[in-house]
Amino acid sequence: MSARSTISLTALTAMALGGAASVAYAEGEVNLYSSRHYDTDERLYSDFTEMTGITINRIEGKADELIARMEAEGANSPADVLLTVDTSRLERAKDAGVLQSIESAVLEERIPANLQDSDNQWFGFSQRARIVFYDKADVTEPPVDYVSLADPKYKGMVCHRSSSNVYSQTLLAAVIENHGEEAAKAWAQGVVDNFAREPEGGDTDQLRGLVSGQCDISISNTYYFARALRKDVSGVTADVDKIGWVFPAQDAEGAHMNLSGGGVAANAPNLENAIKFMEYLASDQAQQYFSAGNDEFPAVPDVALSESVSKLGEFKPDAVDLSKVAKNVPAAQKIFNEVGWK
Repeated sequence: MSARSTISLTALTAMALGGAASVAYAEGEVNLYSSRHYDTDERLYSDFTEMTGITINRIEGKADELIARMEAEGANSPADVLLTVDTSRLERAKDAGVLQSIESAVLEERIPANLQDSDNQWFGFSQRARIVFYDKADVTEPPVDYVSLADPKYKGMVCHRSSSNVYSQTLLAAVIENHGEEAAKAWAQGVVDNFAREPEGGDTDQLRGLVSGQCDISISNTYYFARALRKDVSGVTADVDKIGWVFPAQDAEGAHMNLSGGGVAANAPNLENAIKFMEYLASDQAQQYFSAGNDEFPAVPDVALSESVSKLGEFKPDAVDLSKVAKNVPAAQKIFNEVGWK
């Protein structure tokens, strides 16, 4: 049986809008809506099918588009599982009413409490630490925590992504949760004052900025850098030895963790298979592949790391409840607007 049955999003939607949700039910299948865009995830799906005999019908799209489509499809949605990146999007799906609470002793036992929704509507399956990278030739005293990024001594040295990016939003939302809104606003203003250039590009572009000399300090998720250690990434790998890194706030809250996870759709026609797939993603086999295939940190404790991720070293992660962090995203966006963080 094929691990992936290609069904277009339009076709599935047509089925849903044309009749009851049962039209999307199929014994031995699960309909996955995913905004994870990594080719390496193919291995996760093929292994699941090999183990269970359950075919995955995968539909890909941007997270907000998939959430909006699930809302529009309503009770007739064919979606069984939603996978997406970042806590804010998982919480957005919950708030939109497109996920449901599930009972799973496996997920409860294996996924740490701070990496799952308090109502069991979503669970984290992999993590990335959002940390400080710097040019070793130009920076002898890199920032040791997030607060230090606002220190005037780093004026004109910092590269960062735009405020519209979910990674930026969730980091500031975590600063709000850990330090309060007033301190978070002062921090955001200080970082803007220290920008080497206007925010642009993705995380890999922030690393390229260090190599090219556009900036001396940048923020990126660890898996972008670990990927450059494992294989050739244009503009980074050839000069990777020039880049140093710091896991921030090791004497305080710990390094901010960005989450990738999923939940069972509110009207899942293949509910039992959906829960089986979610539980599989928490298995040692799948957790190890998140690290080996996409250079991420497993959500389940004590799972072996890939060589590229291990090279980053041990660190203390921020154990803040990410469901609370997600609720701070609107306040974070308001602060971004107020301080002129584009």
